[in-house]
Amino acid sequence: MKRHLVKFFLIALFGLSQSPLLAQYTDDIPKNRPFFDLKNVSWGYYFGMNFYDFKINYDQVYEHIIQESHPGFQVGLVGNLNIIPNLSLRTEPGVFFTNRKLIFRNLTTASDSIREVTANYVQLPISIKFNSIRYGNIRPYITGGIIYAHNLNSWEDSANDNSGGRFRMKSDVWMYEVGIGLEMYLFYFKFTPSVRGIFSLQDELVRDKDPNSPWTAHITSMKTRGLYINLTFE
Repeated sequence: MKRHLVKFFLIALFGLSQSPLLAQYTDDIPKNRPFFDLKNVSWGYYFGMNFYDFKINYDQVYEHIIQESHPGFQVGLVGNLNIIPNLSLRTEPGVFFTNRKLIFRNLTTASDSIREVTANYVQLPISIKFNSIRYGNIRPYITGGIIYAHNLNSWEDSANDNSGGRFRMKSDVWMYEVGIGLEMYLFYFKFTPSVRGIFSLQDELVRDKDPNSPWTAHITSMKTRGLYINLTFE
């Protein structure tokens, strides 16, 4: 997961280093959109990519699950309310499409040992964003907040469990996120790349009906965690 993100940022930074946009990131040139941050409310949208996996805790030392994380993507809207200079309340509702593979080493046949965990989260976050002062046409920031997420592909109420090939998760999850970003004031809009970490606050696993299930019996908790990159336009 981290390897993919590092590659993505290296490519992005190389592209930016070759761009005439860098000429705008000094303090001795006219500022683009100088009154943008004086607005009480602003709106925008974002899209990006994500890499999710699970933090799994077991009731014994033996860890029998191998995880494979595949890139996903997300899209959403942005609403920003300025509270005081450099501090704002923010919401970024969106839909996150993720795909994770779990390989159970304690099982031998492919139909039993492999579970594809596809999750489509509708996320409703509330966060606080703290900006530094503006340098020319750039302004870095940090952010953190709480997220309510509804998993449209949880199968929580399904009558089938892993014995029938169905891996079940809870539908409603609370998470928190932290992140950093860099606001770039362009001529027509503000462009902001950011990287975030997201962490579930609760166990998401729905256990199998069999208390001795080889899939879920030895798992004490399974929580989503991930990294994602947003490209925001305001």
